[in-house]
Amino acid sequence: MTLEEIMNAPAPASQWVLEEDCRESGLEPQDVLTVMRDRIREMRDSVERGLKSDAKSITGMVGWNAKGLWEAEDRLNAPLLKRVQAYAMAVNEENARMGRIVAAPTAGSAGTIPGALLGVADHLGISDDDLVMPMVLAAGVGRAISRQMYISGSAGGCQAEIGSSAAMAAAAVTELLGGTPRAAVHAAALALMNTIGLVCDPVGGYVEVPCVSRNAFFAVHAVSAAQLALAQLESFIPPDEVIGAMAQVGRMMPLQLRETAEGGLAQTPTGRRVTARMEGRED
Repeated sequence: MTLEEIMNAPAPASQWVLEEDCRESGLEPQDVLTVMRDRIREMRDSVERGLKSDAKSITGMVGWNAKGLWEAEDRLNAPLLKRVQAYAMAVNEENARMGRIVAAPTAGSAGTIPGALLGVADHLGISDDDLVMPMVLAAGVGRAISRQMYISGSAGGCQAEIGSSAAMAAAAVTELLGGTPRAAVHAAALALMNTIGLVCDPVGGYVEVPCVSRNAFFAVHAVSAAQLALAQLESFIPPDEVIGAMAQVGRMMPLQLRETAEGGLAQTPTGRRVTARMEGRED
């Protein structure tokens, strides 16, 4: 499955992805849709728990960000922005507290899709039933990326991890709002091309800092990509070539910047102090 094949599919793109998925897996369409409904329910549960909790994570680095933002005054008068950010952080803080989340496509990037997709849907009053097929499309975009490059931060940097989740979310939001297959795929490409070069540098090796706030930023990033694509703006570089460029950069990236906690924010003085504390030694 490639992005070009999804882009050239008859609308809606999600229907073509569903048929291809069933052809490859042997599953019945209803089985896939049932799984997707369950995933959406799990995402929503993790959002709801995360928005209510200010319990610290095991390291104490995060745990109160989503609730704090959700309850804060909206000084920008931008409720969609606030909702998307809070939902994304709620999921990732649940992950940091070892709560149940949906890896989409990974635990470290689990907040991006629910932040963008559920955030937009709730802002516009769209039901969860209408999110099922966009979720199928998101899965198809993730599969297309994973066939050219690993989607973990340890393999290709955060560009491969949160870049993939942002691309998946962008395509899903675009279809949810009536976008064509071409628009959905270009939304994915726009989201992915603007993450290229992003390193994976979790403090202490824990998926907390900068991962929680990074999901909030890239959930908004995905919605921005959808907005551009729905206005018929497109990626100048063909979508599958964008994946290839990301993969090339990932392979060139030094190991210190691939989730090893040996570079970037993880090696700041504060990052080293936290790591030493968690390992029970003085820095």
